[in-house]
Amino acid sequence: MAYNPDASIPCSNVTRRNPPDAFSELFGAKARHGLTFEQIAQAMNKDEVWVAALFYGQAKASEEELRALGAVLQLKPEWLSAELGPRWYPNRGIGPIPPTDPVIYRLFEGVLVYGHAIKAVIHEKFGDGIMSMIDCKIHVDKKEDPRGDRVVLTFDGKFLPYAKW
Repeated sequence: MAYNPDASIPCSNVTRRNPPDAFSELFGAKARHGLTFEQIAQAMNKDEVWVAALFYGQAKASEEELRALGAVLQLKPEWLSAELGPRWYPNRGIGPIPPTDPVIYRLFEGVLVYGHAIKAVIHEKFGDGIMSMIDCKIHVDKKEDPRGDRVVLTFDGKFLPYAKW
């Protein structure tokens, strides 16, 4: 049998409680340079939510993206590749359920309260299927309002119909 180097790659080497030190380094470099996720994303030609997901270990960067990130944060690309390159995979979905962070809890609450209504409207407009979170773009925008600024969240996900066989 031929040796397959990818067979030795663990499904995930990020635990919920002990993420790799690389993520602390990313946040430290971001703080040292006084950069926002938006600024890093612009320099990498990516979206700010995707870049933030990368910092939290929820997205997988290519070698090219790691080089761009290293250039922005002045981190060695070899080190980034060794830590977060081809042998590292995200452990997506971190944190307790229900969430304890107030912002994340409100998002969770939104799905609890409006989830069935959103599901029904999706079915009415698209049919029997789901919205992909794999092929999905998420944007956060600020909308000024005289009664208080508004948060505008956009989930732009591909519709996936259920297969029949």
